[in-house]
Order: sequence, then structure tokens, then C-alpha cells
Amino acid sequence: MSHRALDIGWLRTFEAVGRLGSLTRAATELGLTQPAVTYQIKRVEEQVGTPLLHRSQGGSKLTEAGEILFQAVQAGVDGIDKAVAETRRSTQVPAIRIFTDFGFAALWLMPRVTDFRRLHPEAEVHIVASQGLDDALERDTDAAMLFGAKEDFPDHAQLLIPERVVPVCTPGFLERYGPFDSPEQFANTPLLHLEVTGKSRWVTWTTWLADHGVKRKPAQGDLGLNTYGFVIQAALAEQGVALGWLGLVDHHLAQGSLVAVGPEVKRDDCGYWLVPSPSASSTTSKLLDWLINET
Repeated sequence: MSHRALDIGWLRTFEAVGRLGSLTRAATELGLTQPAVTYQIKRVEEQVGTPLLHRSQGGSKLTEAGEILFQAVQAGVDGIDKAVAETRRSTQVPAIRIFTDFGFAALWLMPRVTDFRRLHPEAEVHIVASQGLDDALERDTDAAMLFGAKEDFPDHAQLLIPERVVPVCTPGFLERYGPFDSPEQFANTPLLHLEVTGKSRWVTWTTWLADHGVKRKPAQGDLGLNTYGFVIQAALAEQGVALGWLGLVDHHLAQGSLVAVGPEVKRDDCGYWLVPSPSASSTTSKLLDWLINET
């Protein structure tokens, strides 16, 4: 609908006939019948007072008067079409592009964007997710929501969710393997690991256990997965105990599909940070303000 040409009557009909050199081809392009096109051209000729086309079996060629009128009409039609396209672009709500990782997109961002779009159905939001975040701030996006420490981000970045981590599993897994009354009991329990390349930006089972003075060798039954969404799915499938980031697993904890089974580790200088583009539109700012209030 937004790309349909503006109806400018005989001007567009005459321009198509002059450009295509055929009443029939013009009718096909405009979605009209050939008699309808012929009638419009005849009416223009009556108003101008001179023939505009040489009609022949091979097509329709512009007369000298028709060529003069065609040059003016074609320039006018082109100008009108460009002006209409520019007007439509200026009134459209720009799409909002947000870059983040898969786990944050699925567990935190998507549900909230869905709620935002119920309130603002005119908003077009694109979520770009990736596990490779090294060049995230260089991407052509309106905002990024990234995990890291304060020094990883520019000064205008805002902390959305500080890192707070607790071990989580299903009630069924807890019944079979628990209770977990102390961190030491995780030494012989199947654990679910978020696999990373290079140095991890977030708490891992190694760091969580070390914080609680527990030494542990990889146990039989451990499972490594390369996205956090898979880790949570594996926990829900009772494959082991996962580290649950508060803010991402709150829905499962509230529902009771997952339960916290160990003490919390908290790092105030780490978490998910909001990094808006300096040139963010008013619509983007409205969404980002709404998401900040959601935290």
C-alpha cells in the first residue's frame, strides 16, 4: 500500500503511452483496459485541440505537439513520484535495531519488546542477536545491550541488570539429586556449562565454586552448551544444575519450573549494559526509557 503510485489521472496515462509507444502496453502497465486508455488520450487531445499520437498498427508514436507535452508531463510525473516517496519516508516511524546476545534476547528482551509493541503498535523493532560481541559497538544499530564490566563500555552506558547468579534446577532434579545444603555437594552433581572461547565475561561454574572454596574435577554427566538459552532448556529438561542469572530466569523461578538451590554470587561492576547510539531517534529513546523502567 505504501508503494502504490499516487493517482494523477490522465498525466500518468499519457506519460505511459508516450514512454511505451503503445496504448496496449500502457494499459497493461497501468492495470486498465485498452479502450479506457484510448478514451483518456482522446479527451486530452480534445482539450489540447490537436492530435497527440500517430496511431498505426505497429503502435502509437507521439506527434510534434505530443512530444512537447510528453516532455513536460514526464518531468512532472517523475517529480511528483519522488516527492510522494520522500513524504512517505519522512512520516514513517523508523525501525529500531537493538543488538544483544542470544540468551538476553530470548529470556529478557523479547518478552518486553512484545509488551512495548502492544502499547505502541506503530513501532518496528528489529533484534539482532549474536554470541560474537567483540565488534558489537561498531554495528549499525540504535542500541546495544551487552554483558561485561563497567570499563568495557563508554561513559554513557547505563547498567540495566547487575550480575547476580544462583544455581538453579527443576524440582524433579532436586528431588533426585538433592538436597544441596552446601556448595560442596555440587562436586558430584551434573552441571550445565555455558561454553565460551577465550576469557569468560561472566561467572562460570569454576568461579562460582572457587568463590565458595570448592575444588571440583569435571564430573561424569556434565554438559556444555554454546548459548545460554540452551543451558536453560537443558536445566528444564533435568539434565543438570545451571547457573541462573537473576533477571533472565525470573520467569521460571516465579512459575516454579526452576528453583534456586544454592547461595548467590553478586558482582556490582558487571552485568548487562545499555549502550544507546548517540543519534538514536525519539522512537528509540521511547523504547529504551521503557525498557529501563522495566528493570
